[in-house]
Amino acid sequence: MSKAILLDSQFNKTGEAQLPESYKSINSHNLYLYIKSFLASMRANNALAKTRGKVSGGGKKPWSQKGGGRARAGSITSPVFVGGGVAHGPSNNRNYNQKINKKQKKLALQFALQEKANSGSLFIVEKIQVTSGKTKDANAIFKALKQRNTLFVSEMFDEKTYLAFRNLQDCYLIDGAELNAYLVATFRSVVIEKSLFESITKEG
Repeated sequence: MSKAILLDSQFNKTGEAQLPESYKSINSHNLYLYIKSFLASMRANNALAKTRGKVSGGGKKPWSQKGGGRARAGSITSPVFVGGGVAHGPSNNRNYNQKINKKQKKLALQFALQEKANSGSLFIVEKIQVTSGKTKDANAIFKALKQRNTLFVSEMFDEKTYLAFRNLQDCYLIDGAELNAYLVATFRSVVIEKSLFESITKEG
């Protein structure tokens, strides 16, 4: 059975929380499809080559049609000329987005959470908050987990908590609206607030 680790305010283990039984039957292919879609949507579509119609110049025929002993040429913007357009070059109007429905997104997140629970790296805490706003205090929380890198998921964090976590290299703080299967799968461990965890795992 997949279980998350319950932590107290000092980030010490106090018990375990069980994930829904239905998580065990989720196909891993849902996570694959979501990550594939997520990464595709992140692609920077900025590769662009000018075609012969977009290259400056070409208003005049470079030489006469006949009599020169050379091949016919209608414009210096042709791809056969140096400085001319590119034939079949890349275009920035390409759409890389891949469709994935809401149900698959939900299943992907559930599967990712289950994988973290199976590996003993899914933690639940009452509140993720650093009232001092100091990075050293946030780092102390991270060190208490004894994990290589950690995703902290708060239902809604304040400015001081954000400032405390901002400069930690191996930590990433997000709110509940930003949570997705890609981030859960990417980080080695996940710490999530109890109220948010209960909302996500609520069946029905």
